[in-house]
Amino acid sequence: MKNSEDSIKRLPTDLGGLPAEHVDRTEHELEPWEKRCHALADVLDFHKIINTEEKRRGVEALGADLIGKLSYYERWIVAFTNILFEKKLLTPEELARKMKDVEERLQK
Repeated sequence: MKNSEDSIKRLPTDLGGLPAEHVDRTEHELEPWEKRCHALADVLDFHKIINTEEKRRGVEALGADLIGKLSYYERWIVAFTNILFEKKLLTPEELARKMKDVEERLQK
């Protein structure tokens, strides 16, 4: 397959066979926010709000550049947010208000 054909058929998360930096495969303890993100994914799936396929599509829709800049769970959060906006279950204004509330609570 030619490089241009390969680029067209590859999804942003399909990196197999491409040159890359060393991948650290050591186990690590998840941060509390990462555990909450994983739990959120389970809740969204259980309540049939966002399923695994939608989450995968949402992450791939971020594009290779953004995927490369975000951590694994950061990708999930951005994908969830975009999907909830698409489904009109959350608005940017509601999210901004909630983020402001959380920030104020943490500053106390």
